[in-house]
Amino acid sequence: MAHPALTIAVQAARKAGTVIQRAIHRADAVAVSEKSQYDFVTDSDRQAEREIVREIRKAYPDHAVLGEESGASGKSRYEWVIDPIDGTSNFVRGFPHCAVSIAMREDGVTRYGVVYDPIRDELFTASKGGGAYLNDRRIRVSPRPGLPGALIASGFPFKQRPRLALHLRMVKALLDDAEDLRRTGSAALDLAYVACGRLDGYFEFALQPWDMAAGALMVREAGGAVVDFSGGEDWYASGNVIAGNLRVTAGMVGRIKPLYLRRRVVQEGAGEGEAAE
Repeated sequence: MAHPALTIAVQAARKAGTVIQRAIHRADAVAVSEKSQYDFVTDSDRQAEREIVREIRKAYPDHAVLGEESGASGKSRYEWVIDPIDGTSNFVRGFPHCAVSIAMREDGVTRYGVVYDPIRDELFTASKGGGAYLNDRRIRVSPRPGLPGALIASGFPFKQRPRLALHLRMVKALLDDAEDLRRTGSAALDLAYVACGRLDGYFEFALQPWDMAAGALMVREAGGAVVDFSGGEDWYASGNVIAGNLRVTAGMVGRIKPLYLRRRVVQEGAGEGEAAE
């Protein structure tokens, strides 16, 4: 039987999903504003987040909430991390690939996660220590024995263009062995797809907590690994994420880590920050 917090997360995700379903078919009529260059928000993002927060507050009025659109509110050992529409750029164009992402963290540890794709009606859920599921079916990461032949996903650092050159070097290094690379526009769904074996691996720079909290839990509960670019555990703080099954992740770290560490050495030596890339 699902924990009450997971049940609330599912209910909230489905309510937000209804907002997306109604709006994506009239995307040309959705009001869009630009938070910063290449970073958009719509009235649907805000409405979906309000639906999520309303559901959470009804059940857990004292819990803290960290939402992409509303920011942080409240102080508690329990924190809900919310992305009402992960893949807003897809959404505003009527491109049918986006998701709701909700995670509940306790004392800094993600306990429950939901990623809901309302276009395909696919509900990914995970509980720490309880496994990961797609529409109530247990899921596992792919059995691929290593990086050769792997299908990898990523997201270009479109809000941090100075990192693009390094990102492309990482892509080239991975494609020496990997079969191909996908860029779908939703980190939450990329991680969910790694968890269910549709993708063998994933990496991305500078994600925010709401992009990855739920999906990362799913990967780990599906038998996979989530690490930072050095192969360590700083991924939640840095936002630099590598995920996949254990062997694919190790192969990706082997290609990405030297490039990443070389960039850091150059930065420290030149004192030029990101410009050193």
